[in-house]
Amino acid sequence: MTAVSKTQEHVFTPAELKRARYLGITYIVLALFVLWFFGVGSIGEGDATLKLVKPTDRFKEFPNLVLPAAIFSFVVAAMFASLGAIQLTRGFKNMGNVVLAIVLLFFVFSFLTWAAAGKSFSFVGMMQETVKRSIPIALGAMSGVLSERVAVINIAIEGQLLGGAFVAVVVGSAVHPWMGVLAAILTGVVLGWVLAVMAIRYRVDQIIVGVVINLFVLGLTSFITQRILNDNPQFNGSEVFRAIEIPLLSDIPFFGTVLFKQNIFVYVTFALVAVLTYGLFHTKWGLRSRAVGEHPKAADTLGVSVYGYRYLNTLMGGAVAGFGGAYFIQGSVGQFDENMTNGRGFIGLAAMIFGRWHPVGALSAALVFGFAEALSGKLSILQTPIPSEFLGMAPYIVTIVVVAGLVGKARPPAADGQPYIKD
Repeated sequence: MTAVSKTQEHVFTPAELKRARYLGITYIVLALFVLWFFGVGSIGEGDATLKLVKPTDRFKEFPNLVLPAAIFSFVVAAMFASLGAIQLTRGFKNMGNVVLAIVLLFFVFSFLTWAAAGKSFSFVGMMQETVKRSIPIALGAMSGVLSERVAVINIAIEGQLLGGAFVAVVVGSAVHPWMGVLAAILTGVVLGWVLAVMAIRYRVDQIIVGVVINLFVLGLTSFITQRILNDNPQFNGSEVFRAIEIPLLSDIPFFGTVLFKQNIFVYVTFALVAVLTYGLFHTKWGLRSRAVGEHPKAADTLGVSVYGYRYLNTLMGGAVAGFGGAYFIQGSVGQFDENMTNGRGFIGLAAMIFGRWHPVGALSAALVFGFAEALSGKLSILQTPIPSEFLGMAPYIVTIVVVAGLVGKARPPAADGQPYIKD
């Protein structure tokens, strides 16, 4: 593998060359793993049937995806070995992450065919569940994108999600579900305001402030749940919003079920990603926000209110996280449990880094984490020999792998986490 591409478009750094070698070795190791465990281990166990439609779908006769478990694993192993050899010899230049994504996709399919050998399961149902489980992670990631684009690190996303969920169930049960959603958004704004004041005005360490907010919300919600909600269940049972089927689009085989038979939180999240992408990269607000995050002194010199934009974006991020908290209630189970967010805020931060502080990238990463969660649930139904404790670890293992830099080094905004002192 040469350090300079033929077109002289990109010069590879020593770190990139080292990562490329590691990836090549990883592909070969995966090839051996798939060959031995999924290929040899699936011989004689039959085909895996992945159902692409539900019995209630309009096109019930749409064909299922049938994969011979052993043969498919052998083919995947051969492909991984070939990619590993190419990666070690001449590399994939700027297509490295695309190849990595393809390898991970085929590894997952090989794993699924091994787990479902001789059985059938609803693949469309698992993908629909993937989208649902990715929503709070995606909203947490959007919250992080908003605040970190103006150089405010928001470790408090977990607390904002949990606080939003708690207020959503109480207000939603006592008043109306939509009022619960609004109250959750306002709760996120309040917690965002606390973070903003402490980090921007008093210049307290942003990570410490975020951790304190998380611990405070966790302790407060747990205390009130034990002392009040457990004895007053009428305040812990809000209505769950039903799925809304988009006319015509919901009838599309597979994709219609996965994308267009979801509740309002899913559609709002997709719309929010589109709006933030346009806003950050095609509006005056987005340009100034990114300037504040990259070089606040230069932005201030040009008349941009650094403090104002940091306050605004941090509050907006809190509102998005609060809305994500409402998803746990009105969009999912309708009842509050202690620490029910279960680290989704931190996974959202990992998704933000994985997505390189871009709304579309963050959503894509959230879908990866959502898939890991949905997969662990599906595998427990298929009764695989993998212990349930390991299945439950899947989303967090993916988080560690991503944060460890598997997809390459991600550069945050230059001034991220640095307090600004106006001259």
